[in-house]
Amino acid sequence: MLWLKALHLIFMVTWFAGLFYLPRLFVYHAMSDDKTSIERFKVMERKLFYGITTPGGLLTLIFGFWMLFDYAWSAYSETLWLQIKLLLIVFLIFYHGVCWKFVKDFKEDKNQHSHVYYRWFNEMPVVALIVIILLAVLKP
Repeated sequence: MLWLKALHLIFMVTWFAGLFYLPRLFVYHAMSDDKTSIERFKVMERKLFYGITTPGGLLTLIFGFWMLFDYAWSAYSETLWLQIKLLLIVFLIFYHGVCWKFVKDFKEDKNQHSHVYYRWFNEMPVVALIVIILLAVLKP
């Protein structure tokens, strides 16, 4: 069980590193106006999304749900903290999907948002992470 928890946490950190940094790249990309920078950001966004963020997210979910069904479901399935945590995970999966759309939009030069929009967008996973950690540790 401790191996599952360790792997879950390792890949959760990886996933969140991507969820934190990818929107920051969107901020800089949206502010760029020269071809060289724009092309560089496209490469960075693609590599971060497909090489780090997505594998980290998938492995986080695999190990998290493995632990949930092996251990926590029977103990905590009816507790509000776990239901809220799972709802926030659904939100993060949706957020990840929106990031995919933005990567695609930037790749196709179809970005519709300003750097200010992406600065605000970047704050959402921070709030989710804080609440998820508090719920998982404190189990209120």
